[in-house]
Amino acid sequence: MDIVLVTTVIASLFLVIAGAEPLAARLRVPYSVILAVLGILIGVGAIWFLRTDLTDALNPVAEAILGLPIRSNIFLYVFLPTLLFQATLGMNLRRMLDDWVPILVLAVVAVVVATLSVGYALSWASALPLAACLLIGAIVSTTDPSAVVSIFRSISAPRRLARIIEGESLLNDAAAIALFGLFMGFVMLGVPDPSLQDALARFPLLIAGGAVVGWLAAQVAVRIMALFSQHELAQISISVALPYLAYIGAEQSIGASGVIAVVAAGLTMNLAGPGRLPPQAWANLRDLWDVLAHWAGALIFILAALLIPRLLEEARAEDFMLVGVVILAAFAARSVILFGLLPLLTLLGFSPAVERPYRVAILWGGLRGAVTLALALAVTESFRVPDDIQRVVGILATGFTLFTLMVQGTTLRLVIGKLGLDRLSPIDEALSRQVVAVALQTVREDVSRMTENYELNHETVRSEAKRFGERLELAVKTAEESADILDRDRITLGLIALAGHERDTILARMRERTISARMAEQVLSDADRLIEGARTGGRSGYQRAARGTVAFGSRFRAAVILHNRLRLSFPLARLTADRFELLLSQRLILRDLGGFIDGRIRRIHGRRVADLLHELLSRRIEAVETALESLQLQYPGYAEKLERRFIRRTALRLEEREYTAMREDGLVGAEVYTALMQDIGQRRATAETRPRLDIALRRVELVRQFPLFADLEDAVLKRLARALKARHADPGEILLRKDSAPRSVFFIASGAVELESAGQTWRLGRGDMFGQMAILSKKARRAEVRAIAPSALLELDQDRFRRLLKRSGSLRKAVRASAEMRGIDPQDLFPEETVTA
Repeated sequence: MDIVLVTTVIASLFLVIAGAEPLAARLRVPYSVILAVLGILIGVGAIWFLRTDLTDALNPVAEAILGLPIRSNIFLYVFLPTLLFQATLGMNLRRMLDDWVPILVLAVVAVVVATLSVGYALSWASALPLAACLLIGAIVSTTDPSAVVSIFRSISAPRRLARIIEGESLLNDAAAIALFGLFMGFVMLGVPDPSLQDALARFPLLIAGGAVVGWLAAQVAVRIMALFSQHELAQISISVALPYLAYIGAEQSIGASGVIAVVAAGLTMNLAGPGRLPPQAWANLRDLWDVLAHWAGALIFILAALLIPRLLEEARAEDFMLVGVVILAAFAARSVILFGLLPLLTLLGFSPAVERPYRVAILWGGLRGAVTLALALAVTESFRVPDDIQRVVGILATGFTLFTLMVQGTTLRLVIGKLGLDRLSPIDEALSRQVVAVALQTVREDVSRMTENYELNHETVRSEAKRFGERLELAVKTAEESADILDRDRITLGLIALAGHERDTILARMRERTISARMAEQVLSDADRLIEGARTGGRSGYQRAARGTVAFGSRFRAAVILHNRLRLSFPLARLTADRFELLLSQRLILRDLGGFIDGRIRRIHGRRVADLLHELLSRRIEAVETALESLQLQYPGYAEKLERRFIRRTALRLEEREYTAMREDGLVGAEVYTALMQDIGQRRATAETRPRLDIALRRVELVRQFPLFADLEDAVLKRLARALKARHADPGEILLRKDSAPRSVFFIASGAVELESAGQTWRLGRGDMFGQMAILSKKARRAEVRAIAPSALLELDQDRFRRLLKRSGSLRKAVRASAEMRGIDPQDLFPEETVTA
C-alpha cells in the first residue's frame, strides 16, 4: 500500500477528530457518539465508492481507508494500555480509596452479573454453546463512563458520585477483559460448557499475576525516573514505555492479564510519582498522557467504527432478535446493580446515598464503545474460533454498541432534562442572583476607578454608567426578592466556597513549590473531603471532614503496632515525618483563608455567616496547632528543621522569579539566565530533601517532662521509658469504657481527654493521668474516657504502675489529689502498708 496515501488518510482522521469535539458540543451529544457516526459514514462511503460505477477517481482513497491495518492486536497492544494507564494517572486515587468498597463491589459484581445475565439469556434464546454466550456477555460488560461523567460534571452532580462511576468503570473494564480472556480460551479449546471450577482455577492467576507484574514494573520505573531528576524528557519517556512493557510482560511471560498489569502500574505510579518526581515534571507527564489518551480514544472509536458496515453485512433477521435479548439482559443486570446492590451498600454505610434520578441517568448512560468493538474484533480474527461463532459475536457486539451509542447516547441529555437534573436548586438560584448583584457592585467600583485613571470622555462615561446602573439596580432588586435563603443553607454554601478557595490556595502553593507535591496531593484530598462533607452534611459534615484532616489513620496505627511489637521503625518514622509536614502545610494554608471570608463570603452571605466561618476556621487552626504541638513535644527540633526547609524553598522561588523577570526585561542574556537557573536547580534539589526523623531518640526526654515523675532517678526513668507504650487518639475516640476490666494507666503527653462518671465530667490535659482509680480500687471501671483533641498517650500496665507507685512520692500525691477531686477517700486506694512515708 502506498505509504503517502496511508499517511494522508491517517492525517485526515486527525482532522476528523479535531472537528468532532466542537460538533459534539454544538449538537449536545456525547463526543464518542459523533466519532462513531463519522467513522461509520467514512466506512460506508468507502464501500460505496468502490462498488459504484459513477466514478473511479476516489477508488485509491477508498481502498486505502478499507485497507488500513485495523487488527485487534493494534487495539489491545497499542491503544488499550494508553487508555487504561491515563485513566489511572488521572484519578484522585486517595479520594477513591475512601470509596474502595462500593467501587470494587460494583465493578466486580457488575461484570459477573452482566456476564452471567447476558450469557445465560443468549444460551436460552439461541443454539450457541454456553462458553460462546458467556464470551459475548464478557464483551458487552465493558462500559464507557465518559458520557455520563461529563454530563454529571456539567450539572454539578456530587463529585463523589462521579468519582465512584469512574473508578467502577476502570475496574469494570479490567475485570471484563480478564473474563474475556478466560472464556476466549474455553472457546478456542472447544470447551462448550465450562464449569465454574475451571473458571475459578484460572482467574486468580489472571488477576494476581497481572497485579504483581504491574506493581513491580512501576516500582522499577519510578526508581529509575527518580535518578533522572534533572532530565524531564527522560522521565516522561520512561512513563511512556511503562504500560506497554507491563502489558506485554504479563501477557507473554506468565499468561496473566495485561490489562490488570497496566492498571496496577498506573495506580502505583499515581501513588509514588508525585513524591518522587519534581512537581513540574509530574504535571507535564500527566498533560502528555492526557493528549495521548485523547488521540488513542478517538482513533480507536473511528477505526473500530470503520469496520461496523462490514461486520453488519452478514446480519440475518434472527440476529436482530438476539441483539434485543442482549439489550434486555444487559439492562436487567445493570438495574440489579443500581437499584438492588447500590441501595444495600448505602444501607450498610459503605456507599453514599445515590438518589433515584441519578441512578436512572447512570443506567441510561451506560454506553458501550471502542473496547467492546475491539474485543469483538479479536474474536472475528481468531482462526481458532469457529466461523459461525465469529459471525454472531461480531454482529451482537456491534449491534449492542450501536444501540447504546445511537439511542442512549443521543437521548441522554433529554433524559437528564426529564429527570430534572439539569436545573438549579432553589437555593442555588437564589444564590446566583445574589452573586450577580455583589459582582456587579464590585465591577462598578473598578470601572469607576479605571475611568478616572484614563480620563475618558465624561459624556461617554455618564451614558455607560447609566446603562450599567440600570442593570445593577435590577440585579439588586432581584437579589432582594430572593433573599429568603435560610441561614443554614447560607452556612453550607459559604463552607463549600471556603473549601473551594482552600483547594485553589493549595494549587497555587504547589505551583510555587512552597509545599511539596506529595503533601499537596494529600491536602488536596482533604479539601475535596471538606467540599463533599459540606455538600452532604452542611456544617456538621464539614466539621466531621475537618476532624479527619488531623486524625491518625489506620496506616499510622498499623505502623505504631509494627514499631511497638516487632521493632520495625521505618514505617512509623516515615508516616510521622509525613504527618509533621502535612500539619505544617495545613497551618500555612489555613492562615490564608481569613481574608477570603472577609473579602468575599461576607459580601455575599452577610456578617453572621462570615463570623461563624471565622469561628470554624479558628477551631481548625487550633486543632492543627494542638496536633503539631503533640508531635513537637515528642520530637523537639524536627518542626524547626521543616520550617527552615520551607523558608529555603520560598527564598528559591522568589529568587527564581527575580531572575525570570530580569530575563523578560532583557537585563540578562540567555547564557547568564541558563547558568543562574541551573544553580537554582542544584540548590532546590538539596532543599527538597526532607530531614530524617529518628523516632527512637526522645522517649526518656519525653518522660522526664512529666511532673509526676520528677523525683525518679535516671536509671528508673530509663526503665520506665522502655516500659511505656505510645498510643495516639483521634478526637471522639473512646479510650476506656465503663465496666471494663482495669489493665493499664494512661499518661497524657499532649492533647486532652474527657472523663465521665456518675453524671459528672472532668477534662484532663497534658501531664495528667487516668485509669489509676480502677486499678487501685480493684473494681471495674466506673468512668468512660474519650479523647476531645488529637492526643498522644503513654500507656503503662498495672503491675509496673503499682511498682512505680511505691517509688514515686509525687505520683502518690497526684493520685490522692485526683481521688479527692472525684470525691473518693484516698485511704480506700492506699492501704496502710502501701502508703508509707
